[in-house]
Order: sequence, then C-alpha cells, then structure tokens
Amino acid sequence: MPLDQRGDSAHSDVMTGQQDDFSHLDRAGRAMAGIARNPRVTVNVVVGACILLAWLSLAAMAIRGAETGIAGVGAPGDTILRSLPQLPLPYFLERFFVLCLSPVPLDAGLGLRAGALVSMWFLMAIATMLPSAAPMIRTYCEIADTARIKGEPVVHPLLLVAGYLSVWLAASIAFAALTLAVHAFASSAGMLDPVIGIAGALALLIAGLYQFSGLKEACLKKCRNPFSILFASWSARPLNIFRLGVAQGLWCLGCCWALMLVMFAVGVMNVFWMALIGLFTLIEKQTASRVPTRLAGAILLVWAAALLVVSL
Repeated sequence: MPLDQRGDSAHSDVMTGQQDDFSHLDRAGRAMAGIARNPRVTVNVVVGACILLAWLSLAAMAIRGAETGIAGVGAPGDTILRSLPQLPLPYFLERFFVLCLSPVPLDAGLGLRAGALVSMWFLMAIATMLPSAAPMIRTYCEIADTARIKGEPVVHPLLLVAGYLSVWLAASIAFAALTLAVHAFASSAGMLDPVIGIAGALALLIAGLYQFSGLKEACLKKCRNPFSILFASWSARPLNIFRLGVAQGLWCLGCCWALMLVMFAVGVMNVFWMALIGLFTLIEKQTASRVPTRLAGAILLVWAAALLVVSL
C-alpha cells in the first residue's frame, strides 16, 4: 500500500481534533480515549515497562546469586551487589530464582529448570535487545501516523513488537538448551558460573570472528535502516504486521546472537556484562561506522587467545 510522507504532528492534531470529540466524557474517559486514539503512547508505556521490569528482575536475581555465592562466584561487581538491600520477593520469584541459580542435578525437575532458564534468557533479551529496537518501533509509529491522517486502517504497534519478541523467545529456548548442555559437561558447580578453559575461549572466539563476518554486516544494515523495510512492507493486516515484526527480530538476532555467547564466558547472570552488551548493541545499531563492530571483535579474539593460552 503506497503511503506518502506529507503528514506531520501538527496536521495530525488538526485532523484528530476535527474527527474526535470527547467533551461529553468525564476526565478518566477522555484520558482513555486519548490513549486509544494515540497508540504511540500505549506502545511507549508497555515497552518501557517491559524493559524496566526485566532489568529489575535480573538485578534482583543477580543480588541473590551474589549473596548466596551461587552464581558468578567472584564476578566483578559482586561486592556492590551484596551491599544492596535485599527486598522481600513474592514466592513465585523466589522459586524462579532458586530454579535458575541453585546447582541441583539435572534429573531433579528438568522441566521446571528448563522453563526457568527460558524465562531468564527471555528477560535478558528484553532488557538488552528491546531498547535497541526502539528506532524500528518509532519508525513504524511515524508511518502509522501518516496512514491514520489519510484515514487508512492501521495495525497497532504492539503487534509488531510481539512479532519481534517472538523471535527472541525462540532464541531464548535455544540458549536455555545450550545452558543445560554446558552445565551437563562443565566441571563448574553452578549452572550460571563463567565457563572457563577451552569452552570459554571457544565462546569468545565464535563471538569475535562473527563480528567480522559478512552476515553480521548484512543484518546490521537492515537493523540500522528499518524505514525502507517497514515502508515497503506496509500492510493493514495484523498477521502481516506480526510477520514484519518477526522479520525485524530475525535481523536483530542475526546481529546479536554471537554477542550473547559472551555471557557464558563471564557468567550468565553477570548484570554488568548484560548492561555492557545492551549498551554496545544500541551504539552499534545507531552508528554507521564499522569501527565499534571491528573493535569489539578484535577485543574478543584477543581475550579468547589469552584464555586459551592460560588454559593449556
């Protein structure tokens, strides 16, 4: 469906004012009507709340792991985490943390452990990857505003976000399976402890080499320029918009899957490295230069080589 780019926010306000009259509603009704009329507010609130809750949950889990000495033993920042206040948590969160952090045998509740690990990796994806999808979501909202001004049907942006997150949910299942596999063969007592030796060097080596690959660069270009994809694939059908979110999620996964492997080398629940990877991903997708990508790759390769030398 062809769209033009002549709509702006002022035009949108005029059009909205002419078409909608909520003066007969009370204050709460006018507020709800305004939110319904402007999906951008809803998607910003929902996405922001998801990111905040994900970080709070991961931080609380990291604090518990540092206090008990189970996950990421000796990891940088453990002293800071132990000094933070331990807040009372609901039972389901306490149970979730225990399933993720405690080094119990794999045959003891494997299904529950796997589900908890999938949830943990998905929270990590929301916390670190969803912020870097903000330009894509904002671009969709801008195109949707233009379509709405012209009186054309628009699919809510949250459906695009749902498609994007569905890809990371599938990736979280794969990362959870990899976590279980690593724990089955590693000598570490804690499932979320850093993987040391040759296994850790291999994770860093894969992540470093991928930074120089053509596939990485191709996916990064798609993530940096969401407008052309969203504009060319615009549709008023919900299923098509969901698929569009899936496509954007696949490009993002293509950019970042190897960086997630670094978490195995530093400790899966190391929130400081989570924040660093999330920040780097955001910078990488916002910068046209290849320097950050290549620099990160070089650092990871040197790190892998050093770990391999120490391990042999």
